[in-house]
Amino acid sequence: MNGLWTTAVAGAAAGLGVAVPVGAVGVLLIQEGMRERRGAMAAAAAVATVDLAYAALATALGPLVAEALSGVEAWVRLVSALVLAAIAGRGLWGARSRGAGCEAHEVGEADEARDEAPRPAKKEGPARTFARFAALTLINPTTALYFAALTTARGASLTGGAAGAVFVTGVFLASLLWQPFLVAASGFAGARISPAARAWTFRAGYGLVALYAVKVALPLP
Repeated sequence: MNGLWTTAVAGAAAGLGVAVPVGAVGVLLIQEGMRERRGAMAAAAAVATVDLAYAALATALGPLVAEALSGVEAWVRLVSALVLAAIAGRGLWGARSRGAGCEAHEVGEADEARDEAPRPAKKEGPARTFARFAALTLINPTTALYFAALTTARGASLTGGAAGAVFVTGVFLASLLWQPFLVAASGFAGARISPAARAWTFRAGYGLVALYAVKVALPLP
């Protein structure tokens, strides 16, 4: 049971690492919350669902990759840690040098597409809002790379249905709690989140990813 709790906490931390930085999709979510609460909740569920899908796919494949590389587990962990460190470093550098003004839900080449996402000309239903935000979140491959690195590094600890399910559930719940929080905050504040506040979300989110990288890397091979 203690092992499952540890796995659940690891999943929640992974979910927060990908969800907390408020970038282009986060800003769109905030704007949706200022416009229409029902649609914003559908959008929040869409973002969390895509995080769930990426985490589930990575959790299914990561242990298989780790098993195929049996015998060099320490080096697999080190490579995974370097990938996570690169993701964290890029995110933190963006927050430092540009005030997080152009960063996205996850840094990557999809930033411009998200920033330029067309706003609906007329009010749309929750189902269409869900589909629109799911598509915006899916187009960034960095989220998939992030979860692939994590699950490959954890290897055998996610083998078996229970451990994998607990990890993915932790990711989903953390993301699902954070996205509606943004919606509620936008409704309360009544204005777009400031660049300074966005920069702090990047420092917190990617700082968590950096800590995860250190945890994954140790002990060194």
